[in-house]
Amino acid sequence: MKAVVYDQPRSFTVTEVAEPHPGPGEVRLRVVLAGVCGTDGHLHQGEFDPVYPLTPGHEIVGEVDQLGDGVTALRAGQRVVLDNMQSCGMCPSCRRARPAFCHQLIAQGVNAPGGFAQYIVGPAGKCHPVDDLDVELAVLAEPTACVVHGLDVLGLPPGSDVLVFGAGPTGLVLAQLLRYVGAARVTVAAPTAFKLEVAKGHGADETVQMDRADPETSTKRLRELAPDGFDVVIDATGSVDVLGRCVALTRDGGTVFVYGMTEESAQLTVSPYEIFRRELVIKGSFSQAYSFDRAISALRGGRVRTEGIITHRFGLDDYGAALAALGDSACIKAVIQP
Repeated sequence: MKAVVYDQPRSFTVTEVAEPHPGPGEVRLRVVLAGVCGTDGHLHQGEFDPVYPLTPGHEIVGEVDQLGDGVTALRAGQRVVLDNMQSCGMCPSCRRARPAFCHQLIAQGVNAPGGFAQYIVGPAGKCHPVDDLDVELAVLAEPTACVVHGLDVLGLPPGSDVLVFGAGPTGLVLAQLLRYVGAARVTVAAPTAFKLEVAKGHGADETVQMDRADPETSTKRLRELAPDGFDVVIDATGSVDVLGRCVALTRDGGTVFVYGMTEESAQLTVSPYEIFRRELVIKGSFSQAYSFDRAISALRGGRVRTEGIITHRFGLDDYGAALAALGDSACIKAVIQP
């Protein structure tokens, strides 16, 4: 079969590899669609603990192709989304309900074969049937699961005034689900006008176009919207420059939520005195945990709308172009169609 294979950072080929076959309790999926994520860009640079040789791709929609021994809950031809995370259930992190920090974590597309391939094998119990969902809706299940987990971590108080920096896929999903967990107002700030139009069309109460050349003018508009600051300010960009603006825009007693993934080496300078004096909270959210089924329910029930989010589609042979699209302001979400 054909697959994207890395042998080291920034070095990949699209090549023929042996087809995988399912063991007991596993299924083989024919990959129908796989989302390209910012994490894949970090993996390309050698960040996020990749294990080589690596086939990336962790946002996977597939069709059940082969059943391993003992699999009875799925059938051949069924369309599913694959939860790529497998934890041991017994280590100290798992025993404290932190499966994403499992000491033996298997993350397909990171340290095990992922979905930028024609076929992938995974545990049957990690496959969620989505025959009723359009494939371009289902492919957003994993990023939506990450958002649902993020909202679990955030614990948003009802009536909160929330600012989201970023109108990429996660920013757009965050903005939608924040409305259903108690936000009184959701403001989305981003530099690209058409992405803000998508945000507005999907329910953002306010949008503010950020000017990279003149960020102070845009920040002034945000201060006008919330003179005392926002209750919660979320960075969904992974930009340290944006994170550096979050504290000043946060209300006394409010929360800065670090959701976007920065470079591993990035550093943020924050005044401990300001955190102390203003009783600010800084939280982070990593990956997803116990949230896949809820994410699918949100997609199925229309709580998350995806029209306009997928803007670019590539074949496996065009994986390099798909990676490049991550940095293209004209791209919201790219997908691979093996």
